[in-house]
Amino acid sequence: MAEQSGEEGLSALPPGPDPHLPVWELTLADEAAMEELARFIADELRPGDLVTLSGGLGSGKTTLARAILRALSGDPGLEAPSPTYTLMQVYETPLASVVHADFYRISGAGELLEMGWDEAIEDAITLVEWPDRAASALDPSRLEITLEIITPEEGDGRVAILVGKGAFGERVTRARALKALLERSGWSRAARTPMTGDASSRAYERLTKPDGATAVLMISPRRPDGPPIRMGRSYSDLARLAESIHAFVAVDRGLRALSLSAPRILGEDLDVGLLLLEDLGSEPVIDENGPVEERYAEAVRLLAKVHQTPLPHVLPVAEDVEHVLPPFDAQAMLIEVELFLDWYLRHVVGATATGAARAELLNAWAETLEPVLAGPKTWTLRDYHSPNLIWLPEREGIARVGVIDFQDAVIGPPSYDLVSLLQDARVDAPQALELRLLSLYLRERKAAEPEFDLPAFAGSYAIMGAQRATKICGIFARLDRRDGKPDYLRHLPRIEAYLARNLGHPALSRLRTWFETHAPRIFG
Repeated sequence: MAEQSGEEGLSALPPGPDPHLPVWELTLADEAAMEELARFIADELRPGDLVTLSGGLGSGKTTLARAILRALSGDPGLEAPSPTYTLMQVYETPLASVVHADFYRISGAGELLEMGWDEAIEDAITLVEWPDRAASALDPSRLEITLEIITPEEGDGRVAILVGKGAFGERVTRARALKALLERSGWSRAARTPMTGDASSRAYERLTKPDGATAVLMISPRRPDGPPIRMGRSYSDLARLAESIHAFVAVDRGLRALSLSAPRILGEDLDVGLLLLEDLGSEPVIDENGPVEERYAEAVRLLAKVHQTPLPHVLPVAEDVEHVLPPFDAQAMLIEVELFLDWYLRHVVGATATGAARAELLNAWAETLEPVLAGPKTWTLRDYHSPNLIWLPEREGIARVGVIDFQDAVIGPPSYDLVSLLQDARVDAPQALELRLLSLYLRERKAAEPEFDLPAFAGSYAIMGAQRATKICGIFARLDRRDGKPDYLRHLPRIEAYLARNLGHPALSRLRTWFETHAPRIFG
């Protein structure tokens, strides 16, 4: 983490622990510095977290705990007396209940049972002073903070030592890196507000400076490789999903090189997975009635421009670091199709495909995909749809379409992103609008490329629409069943309708037979 206090009042000790270890040592020059640290810690805490505060009498444990409580509550005047005699105080904050405990007067973990400890801390943020008095009752996964008074001979203030135990290890490393990033980028005084995330493991925050300027913080640690499912490879590897933030940086810079409105990168820590991004705002390309045709039309023109432009397959990330866009090949498309079998068919339809039925589906898909895979290729952003498009009315032309989600980009068929947009998984769009916008795309391509093959593209559009809908049926069922996000199920009727419509194309006749036999629900 940052080793310079600057205007924030934090200054580092002389070189100490390896910066990659989950240990962070810093000097708090005064109470203002302690309050700043408390605000930063509060921004990092989540329900269920445990923070222990150790140190001698007068070292500042209660002062730091009180400052954390005030930051969590949003009330700088909150009365938070020491719980030395009450042993435990509970506060309600917008984020979670917060338990502030002081174990100084207890003799062991057994006394906590009489206090109703386990019930009090369930789903709460817990701050414990003198944790050693009942260490066996505390979760070993925690943030340990030790405070030490600096002697007059050594200077003023206190030393704070933060150690991440268990799951907190990675979080302390990331927090230290984040503090450094915010300081060197000029955003250390910004307030942090969590933003609605997506279906991935990434997290986003909006940063707001005192002068009102905003930016977006993207927290995207390296994706751990999942269990091998085929030929010793994980699902993310087979599906060509990005495993680090490098892919986002590379594609972002590639899009901006085309004068497109991807967010400017204001700061980065590639090793930890942190990006500070230009805030493109939150004006969508839809309204309460669904797609706004003018905005969708510009999004279509953007794709037409990209698809008629010769593009590199290798993009720079940083000095001497490059990212190779992987191919969206048959292996990737088929492993996505299998999600339909493993999640949608099993948990929504309530059926299990036999080995023969599974093989028939995959063989039919492999055959159907052949002309698409043999056709033209371009950058395929993969998540080009309304949740990831921002309308920027102050810009001109296709630059009015802000693009914010593209880290899983691959080299694939141009029809994929177009069908992602026009057959939006989350928004109802009239079929007449889809046809008008599809015609717009075809006109744009044909005007720039007289040799553009309209019938081949129409077939590719239907095939990619069916592949994507098949995959999304599986993903939304998995989000419900595995991840406890049932809200995604409300979109299934829309996805099923897209799938049924695409299966009506002659190029998908073999697949239509399979779905009619094994998943007739798709057809209503």
